[in-house]
Amino acid sequence: MSGPLRDMRDNLQPGHKLVVDEAWLDDLHLRIDDLCAITSEYLEPAEVERLREACYFAAEAHAGIYRKSGEPYIFHPLAVARILANVRFDHETLQAALLHDVIEDTHYNKEHLSTRFGPEVADLVDGVSKLTQIQFNSKLEAQAENFRKMFLAMANDLRVIMIKLADRLHNMRTLGSMRAESRRRIARETLEIYAPIAGRLGMNHLRQELEDLGFNHLYPMRFRVLQEAVRKLSGNRHEIISQLEARIDGRLRDEQISARVMGRSKHLWGVYQKMRDKHLPFREVHDVYAVRVIVDTVDTCYRTLGAMHSLYKPIMGRFKDYIAIPKANGYQSLHTVLFGPNGLPIEVQIRTEDMHIMAEVGVAAHWRYKSGGDSQGSYAQQRAREWLRKLLDMQRRAGNPVEFLESVKVDLFPDEIYVFTPRGEIIELPRGATAVDFAYAIHSDVGNTCVGAKIDRRLAPLRTPLTTGQTVEVIITPTARPNPAWLNFVVTAKARASIRHYLKHLQREEAILLGKRLLEKALAGRIGGLNELSPKRIETLVRDLGLSSFDDLLADIGLGNRVAALFIKRLLPEGEEAVSLYSSAQPLLIKGAEGTVVSFGKCCRPLPGDAIIGYLNTGRGIVIHRDTCKNVASYKKNPDKWIEVEWERQIGVDFAAELRLDVANKRGVLATLAAAISTTDTNIETINTSERDGNSTTVHLLLDVRDRQHLAQVMRQLRTLPEVLKLARRG
Repeated sequence: MSGPLRDMRDNLQPGHKLVVDEAWLDDLHLRIDDLCAITSEYLEPAEVERLREACYFAAEAHAGIYRKSGEPYIFHPLAVARILANVRFDHETLQAALLHDVIEDTHYNKEHLSTRFGPEVADLVDGVSKLTQIQFNSKLEAQAENFRKMFLAMANDLRVIMIKLADRLHNMRTLGSMRAESRRRIARETLEIYAPIAGRLGMNHLRQELEDLGFNHLYPMRFRVLQEAVRKLSGNRHEIISQLEARIDGRLRDEQISARVMGRSKHLWGVYQKMRDKHLPFREVHDVYAVRVIVDTVDTCYRTLGAMHSLYKPIMGRFKDYIAIPKANGYQSLHTVLFGPNGLPIEVQIRTEDMHIMAEVGVAAHWRYKSGGDSQGSYAQQRAREWLRKLLDMQRRAGNPVEFLESVKVDLFPDEIYVFTPRGEIIELPRGATAVDFAYAIHSDVGNTCVGAKIDRRLAPLRTPLTTGQTVEVIITPTARPNPAWLNFVVTAKARASIRHYLKHLQREEAILLGKRLLEKALAGRIGGLNELSPKRIETLVRDLGLSSFDDLLADIGLGNRVAALFIKRLLPEGEEAVSLYSSAQPLLIKGAEGTVVSFGKCCRPLPGDAIIGYLNTGRGIVIHRDTCKNVASYKKNPDKWIEVEWERQIGVDFAAELRLDVANKRGVLATLAAAISTTDTNIETINTSERDGNSTTVHLLLDVRDRQHLAQVMRQLRTLPEVLKLARRG
């Protein structure tokens, strides 16, 4: 056994024995030497030795463990470390990459790694490790919780995700040994999560390889067909690109601009996405042809742009200035599309050398420039940390890990637009974002209280999609609150998470108020009210139920998770006799504005004036039905869930009512119906039609009415129309 491995064996803890297969030992030494040779170009000798020590420690920890491909497991962490070494990461990151599976797959724990390699390395390894000790209800829940933990670790140290991305890249390179079902699952996860994260962090070179590998394993037939099409085109394309490079290089020399000109091929996943999203055949995907021009300064970038536009005519509307307004991941470049030779569209990207490095490695440039002032990496780091702060805010507001993962997926696919505040500040949003998304991008409180918006100084609905260059002003009212309907059109994860968080908080407040009313009703005739209950009895009951506070009990009662009558005996003073919740002579009064904890059955759509009854639905609170509703019979199997309710005398809100009409199949009949309804001061929410036969059409109307009398007025008005053959209230 050679020196270093023998030394590592001698330094092991008592009771541990290093088992080495001599057949792969020489290969192991070669790989370790190769890694150390790469890192010796930029690390100090002592740091390289620490890295070598981690290599042999990882070899010992994974000794006797093999991957599904049949190769020793240690070759995987070595490959991960090599990927990161090529981007010139620091020695702590490389050590953590070598040890990233030790906590998860071996008997060593975080404390041991912290003692041996330091707390910084141990924290990185722990951040990458999966949650193997926790049982989950489903694979989706486990995946979501693992991602939540990873993002929390990222917030403390971005290097966690760098190790995870390198780990995923090597796994994708060696995915062929997995079963077909596992390959598809891992490939889909890579395309949905890991590749977009790499793109969000500006690591485009890594992103493109992840996307192409994911494409290959998720859609192998499509990948091979497209790969062959590109291969057949490559000869002609290389000739075109060479001609372009020569002409551009010549023009830049004439302009006395020093530059590097290089052709670029669009990767297969990018070509496939364009074909799929825009329904294009391969021959019509024009930006397969592209050229990058690398210059020395920002000023030269704009001079080069002028030279390009004088060489070939630009295509209107296809110019983007990502230098003045960088992308969310810090990417900067000028993009323009030109009419090239024979009218072929050619994309040209113009950037400085520093911008080019940033475009390839993104936030990893922070470590590349660490010893030189970090002039470029700092900007990407700042943007990445802003994004992570948003993720942490979403995580705090998300109800569960699955909801958080879905929010992250939404946030990972931005096709950016840039809009302005009235003060001229730039707000970056994903394509399709609305005025509500804009409001939440400014601040959660602005989003929660917005009631309207002005787009380019004109009033516009909150659901209006925004476009680049618009100036948006949000109109707020301190008493306003989010509308649940906003969830149907907001696109940013922050807006969605903030709205859900507010509504959940609001529902709890409303549930507590309803719970108080239900408990007061149950106590009616026994004592004066909740204020006269013994604090000691309340405290004992809350503790016995395993709750944090009395409000938790009230919220559970309001949501229908617990029945008030079951707790009355334990709350009343000694000797008092509890009465049933439902025997109280005083019914619960309903005014229609109780919020989310009191809802109205869509099966019968009760209105003020209808005889009603309440049903305690677990998790939803009270659902109000008409006492003639067809569902009442089935609900009566649970008599303890029913509660006596009545309408309040003064009700100031509208209710939904549904009508079914058979009308003559004539031109303009819908306009006639709408005109008749408008005379009764009634709003039409929805209208749907279905043709019964050639002579008549069935119309379903959903109306906003005040009460039963208002609906009767509408029905009388409709019956006066000769076109109405039959009319009935539904439910």
